[in-house]
Amino acid sequence: MTKMQTVYFAESGSANTEKTLEIARKRAEQLGIRTVVVASTSGETGVKAVKTFADPKVVVVTHAAGFPAPDVQELTPQNRAKILQEGGTILTTTHAFGGIGRAIRRRLNTYQVDEIIAYTLRVFGQGTKVACEVALMAADAGLIRTDEEVISIGGTGSGADTALVIKPAHTHDFFELKVREVLCKPR
Repeated sequence: MTKMQTVYFAESGSANTEKTLEIARKRAEQLGIRTVVVASTSGETGVKAVKTFADPKVVVVTHAAGFPAPDVQELTPQNRAKILQEGGTILTTTHAFGGIGRAIRRRLNTYQVDEIIAYTLRVFGQGTKVACEVALMAADAGLIRTDEEVISIGGTGSGADTALVIKPAHTHDFFELKVREVLCKPR
């Protein structure tokens, strides 16, 4: 038996970013985890992550281009440059839980399995859904291994408020993804 402490934040959102990153950094050191995956829309959280983690590889996963509106990329050029300068890797790709299924929902007004999975994971919090999703996306891109645990960090709205230890999987092997530990999340 392993006894662990999970931190539950009173509120969700960006006010928890620094504490979430610190909790994740400490656990990565304890477990010898070599890779951290972090969701970041504008890149602000990604910049904080690459500055927090000295040793583990940091993969920053951004929204796909066109997510908020056609042809719009939310990751700012300034934050992109800072992340790359600090040695981070950036992944911009289609959301694992919202690609073609979202187009079907918008056009035909019916949900597909990927969005149903997303809604189900949101029962545990938006950050939990995001942390699982970005791990899938990074695995699909070949930026993380599926045979090594990672720490995956997501958030609610902006910033980071959820950190999980995950055994990643590729999207087509979704049910092989395992959440090993919940390090922190909003209550």
